[in-house]
Amino acid sequence: MRATHAVTTNHISTMPVPTQEQYIKMLNTAKEKGYAYPAVNVTTIEVINGALKAFAEAKSDGIIQVSLGGGQFASGTAVKDSAIGAIVLAEATHRLAEEYNVLVALHTDHCQADKIDSFLRPLIAESKRRVEAGLKPLFNSHMLDASALPMAENLKISQQMLKECAEVGIVLEIEIGVVGGEEDGVDNGDAPNEKLYTSPEDMLLTYETLNGLGTFMLAATFGNVHGVYKPGAVKLAPKILRDGQEVVKAKHGEDMLLVFHGGSGSDLCDIREAISYGVVKMNIDTDTQYAFSKPIVMHMCQNIDGMLKIDGEVGNKKVYDPRSYLKKGEQGICERLQLACEDLLSAGKTLYGQI
Repeated sequence: MRATHAVTTNHISTMPVPTQEQYIKMLNTAKEKGYAYPAVNVTTIEVINGALKAFAEAKSDGIIQVSLGGGQFASGTAVKDSAIGAIVLAEATHRLAEEYNVLVALHTDHCQADKIDSFLRPLIAESKRRVEAGLKPLFNSHMLDASALPMAENLKISQQMLKECAEVGIVLEIEIGVVGGEEDGVDNGDAPNEKLYTSPEDMLLTYETLNGLGTFMLAATFGNVHGVYKPGAVKLAPKILRDGQEVVKAKHGEDMLLVFHGGSGSDLCDIREAISYGVVKMNIDTDTQYAFSKPIVMHMCQNIDGMLKIDGEVGNKKVYDPRSYLKKGEQGICERLQLACEDLLSAGKTLYGQI
């Protein structure tokens, strides 16, 4: 598990957080070989450590990402600045990842158009500062979510942001259509049904608008919903991805790198089918939140007398010490992410030391 901060094999030098060339190679290799990377949202050091441990034990490369809300939380209740918190979490990941022998890319999740100037651009500026100092960008990729806007406006903003990211060597992820449900304070529960299913024509338009400006990933919608619902409540249609990819490839000879949003609770058959159509990244947040919280709740319930000072008692420091239960949360998220690596077929396929 432990790395030596740099590994050289046949003149190949690898650090756990990939260079942009290595990151693009990761994405293309996953697409070519039929697997995808779990992308887990992080909010604390414990979640980062659980994710890193999971990827290392599964011998899988992976993606750690920060949302607007996650960044705001990490900056503290007095600061509440999404960009500052994202920088803190990213810097911590860069340093902690050096102890592991897998590649771990850094990504930001769902930035709406009205948050570009307060979130994306400050992070791009920070990456530019690092590059000018001879370092890697802070993040490997960013997600612009302008999907609530009309398609033409979405793609116009996407063009501009892709150019800005490409100048610093950063991949851009965009979304067309709308992922239903609620995540990070954004509620798309009343999205019209047609927005939940991207058309092949819109996928073709996206390719033709963005191709050649930089490397991008597309989160096309095929009935995806954020959150977890009872079986049968969510109707995924992965063949929408197939149909769109076929239209693009028929006209241009190549297709796109796709992203699966709202992966928590999805049937394995839908996950595997989506991968077969070019999905290289699947977001899994709701399931990992639960996996982190459940063992902490169990600890509280099983040790309630020691957690609280009641009727003049002094409690039990061994059980109310935050380390006693947060490490259980870390292990919980580790175990759930290892399962995700198996589901996405990335387990055992790390490219660490090979690219």
